[in-house]
Amino acid sequence: MSYPPFFVYSREGGLVNQFQVTVLLGGRSAEREVSLRSGAAVARALRALGHGVDEVDPAGESWGLPAKTEVVFLALHGEYGEDGQVQSRLETLGVPYTGTDAAGSALAFDKARSKERFQQNQVASPRGILIDSPTSTPPDSIPAPWILKPASQGSSVGLNRVEDETEWDTALADSLQHGGAVLCEECIQGRELTVGILDGDTLPVVEVRPKAGGYNYENKYTPGATDYFCPADLPYKVTAQVQALGLRAYEAVGARDFGRVDVMLDAESKPYILEVNTLPGMTETSLLPKAAAVAGMDFDALCQRMLELALRRN
Repeated sequence: MSYPPFFVYSREGGLVNQFQVTVLLGGRSAEREVSLRSGAAVARALRALGHGVDEVDPAGESWGLPAKTEVVFLALHGEYGEDGQVQSRLETLGVPYTGTDAAGSALAFDKARSKERFQQNQVASPRGILIDSPTSTPPDSIPAPWILKPASQGSSVGLNRVEDETEWDTALADSLQHGGAVLCEECIQGRELTVGILDGDTLPVVEVRPKAGGYNYENKYTPGATDYFCPADLPYKVTAQVQALGLRAYEAVGARDFGRVDVMLDAESKPYILEVNTLPGMTETSLLPKAAAVAGMDFDALCQRMLELALRRN
């Protein structure tokens, strides 16, 4: 099956080419509820653009694509969606899909491997060590406070900030219960930022300010719990540095088409990469759509562009 290199949506003329799209949403990870919301928002947008849309929830092992599927829009988050598994299956089927390929997805989802790749490419990130034992003690090489997070999870699932040794055991047990090893990182004190990337270009920087505590799962998805500022109130030079470092991190893990890079900016305005998200949230209020909107691209147009990027590879 052949496709045009890309197709165009214009507000005046409508959609030039329409496709049969299958949106994969839900899934089997701890981020299932977020994925259902992302997928529902994407499906609404694609239908509004005139595409034929099927929604498939690959929660079980026996899921399949409708025979008429021409392209898959991935709205899955977490395990199976972002770790390269579903991408590998779609590549075997020969069906085009949105976002990073299987190899890049697997690398970006593994926080320890990502950190190694950052170091190899001189991309600044917090110091960190991998922990896989519930009896591990705080590392001597990294001073408190510490950040503990599962090495293979997203949406801040299992993330804990540990102020001192008295909190260590409880926090470590919580992070470990989400499966696999835990990454212990130094806690960079400062401003939390995120850089959206679309087709190799950086979008306006977003600053996130939780009203209480850190930017954990609850503060991400509880309405009103976090304030967002886009574009972030930063000097031009600092904005450029944050965007450049975000793009370098994105390229270092082999991401493609689009993504979101989380950054901490310390008190001296030095940026540190936290992680690369290859399938960021896609509700109308998620961070990547927020940044795209400030850049002049509404949610429907963003979804359309993501399809274009998937289809131009075929």
